[in-house]
Amino acid sequence: MKTIRIQLEELTCPSCIKKIEGVLNKTEGVQTAKVLFNLSRVRVSYDETKTDPETLIDRIEQVGYSVLSPKRSTI
Repeated sequence: MKTIRIQLEELTCPSCIKKIEGVLNKTEGVQTAKVLFNLSRVRVSYDETKTDPETLIDRIEQVGYSVLSPKRSTI
């Protein structure tokens, strides 16, 4: 299992959380996705054999949010 922290452009409303978490949690291989609204950051734990950071970023961008930078870490 790997974890990635993805820095987003500033989030402007709490409904952003539902959209981003919803699309990520429906992505195959994602165990958990948690948006930190105040930090405009999302933390995703995922199975690297089923998905990858590029796919996660694409999914976020598909629902209308811009990604500033991903940071990868292993847990």
